[in-house]
Amino acid sequence: MAKEIKELIADTFLAMAEGLETGSFGKKPRIALTGMGSEHGEENAMQAAVSAAKDGVDVVYIGSLKNDCVETVEVADDEAGHDKMDELLNEKKIDGAVTMHYPFPIGVSTVGRAVTPGLGKEMFIANTTGTSSTDRIEGMVKNAIYGIITAKACGYAVPTVGILNVDGARQTEKALKKLAANGYPIHFAESSRADGGCVMRGNDVLRGTPDILVTDSLTGNVLSKMLSSFTTGGSFEAQGFGYGPGIGENYEKLVMIVSRASGAPVVANALRFAGELVKGKVFEVAKEEFKLAKRAGLDEILSEIREANKPKESGEEVKEPPKEVVTAALFGIEVTDLDDAVRCLWKLGIYAESGMGCTGPIIRVSEANLEKSEAELKAKGYIS
Repeated sequence: MAKEIKELIADTFLAMAEGLETGSFGKKPRIALTGMGSEHGEENAMQAAVSAAKDGVDVVYIGSLKNDCVETVEVADDEAGHDKMDELLNEKKIDGAVTMHYPFPIGVSTVGRAVTPGLGKEMFIANTTGTSSTDRIEGMVKNAIYGIITAKACGYAVPTVGILNVDGARQTEKALKKLAANGYPIHFAESSRADGGCVMRGNDVLRGTPDILVTDSLTGNVLSKMLSSFTTGGSFEAQGFGYGPGIGENYEKLVMIVSRASGAPVVANALRFAGELVKGKVFEVAKEEFKLAKRAGLDEILSEIREANKPKESGEEVKEPPKEVVTAALFGIEVTDLDDAVRCLWKLGIYAESGMGCTGPIIRVSEANLEKSEAELKAKGYIS
């Protein structure tokens, strides 16, 4: 007991000293960073870790390099680093993590944060990686809510929402305005172009007209890359905060995505971004936003969207096989084919799950069923 009291007193005085030095009091967000795999070398990641640590983030560096400013967990390679990161997350030894790829489940996607060049304004891009839904319009509606959650956790009390002028924008606008009419508090941005409206043009992207720009993940990914590296020729992402946290209903694992091309400034900002989300209690914000949205009829609106976009001829009913551990992945599947490919395997009695890897959609199966699953999906034309 005496030893525990001494440690508590020591920790308290250390926290006070650090608070006086940095101006930031309270428990530091503890964020891990996987350092291996960057196109700019591991030193790039360590530089980012040290920079964020000086700004009050308790960085746990997972890699082979060491620095007095951060705690290092040594690993042999990138794969081992990811395993260690997952272990630390699952054991609640860290509050969140920044990494270069992660297999989010369908329904979870990342909200990026960019600095726009026109006026130097920050803008959240909803979304940038992952798949909120295999239905495009449903996905974009969910992206809007994910963006609102992220912005509010970062201190935006009343964030404005704009919808990028891409395929499905008007259907998304209609659904979101119905949600707003039912009582969900969405505050729509107004385009800077003469005709106004909440559908954003390219000019609005450059100006950062909305606080949150709603789009599909593939378009958002391209926008994020362009806004972060347009001054460098593309090989070095120098600006912004990366591709952001994975957000989804009942998803409570804070994993932030950066690119292999992300430079130290972006990786450092991603660590700070993670710290903001921890302090802003992002998962509590998410619960509240989903509660409000559901009260305004979100589930019914999404159901109507799915029904409207359902193929005219529905296929036979396929029963899900008993669940099993799925650690093997099949790549090269179109996102629009994911559900059909999963059902194709279910027909054979193979349990499968859809997800999103760093290079695109994946289907996960057990190691024992990998070879059989691959052969079946090739035979049916889902993969080549």
